[in-house]
Amino acid sequence: MTREICLDTETTGLDPKTGHRVIEIACIEIEDYIPTGRSFHRYINPDRDIDPEAEKVHGISRAMLQDKPRFADPEVCDAFLDFVGDATVVAHNAPFDRGFINSELEKAGRAPLPVSRWTCTFDLARARFPGAYNSLDALCKRFKISLAEREKHGALIDTRLLAMVYLELQGGKERALDLAPVTSKAPGRAASGSDPADPRSYGPRPRPLPERLTDAERAAHDAFVAKYLKDAAIWRTMPAP
Repeated sequence: MTREICLDTETTGLDPKTGHRVIEIACIEIEDYIPTGRSFHRYINPDRDIDPEAEKVHGISRAMLQDKPRFADPEVCDAFLDFVGDATVVAHNAPFDRGFINSELEKAGRAPLPVSRWTCTFDLARARFPGAYNSLDALCKRFKISLAEREKHGALIDTRLLAMVYLELQGGKERALDLAPVTSKAPGRAASGSDPADPRSYGPRPRPLPERLTDAERAAHDAFVAKYLKDAAIWRTMPAP
């Protein structure tokens, strides 16, 4: 089972190298491209002012964060790392979020999340729609994902939108038709194949598939070809299976 974490942050500004900090972080867990319902969300006291332009985007003021925990506090840092575990982290414009997350982890004395653990939906979108405008908003409109809930940017709502966009970039709802056998199980669930009513209980398809044509159907087809198509039938030019 593939476990991934969709993540978004809101910050005091644009560059952690100039002292800007994370003020909101949200994560949504997905398994095999399906949200599990588990999420992580925290507001964070940055101990510094928020750039006016950034506040216009997310609507979060310093006064709103005065009673919130710092990133290094266990209820943020430890809880975040426990939630993410060893999963791949999915973000839109991942270098931005990765830079801020790793800066906060470094300040907290923790190891950074390496580049290899991140998937960038902006890069996925750019490869699929070269030359198009591939912001999160633009992708939501392209995939007909409603933006009605969102008045301003916020990490939690943006992460929900990100999860839906990521699903679409990975094949969308067509993944419900995936016939690949399931070989693992989620905690607390029966193993695949143990319950005939379980839609995950199918096994690998035999190859070649067993023949379903009856002798009577074959004879009727041969008679039709001989009577109406004769030597013009393309079936006569093909080798027998």
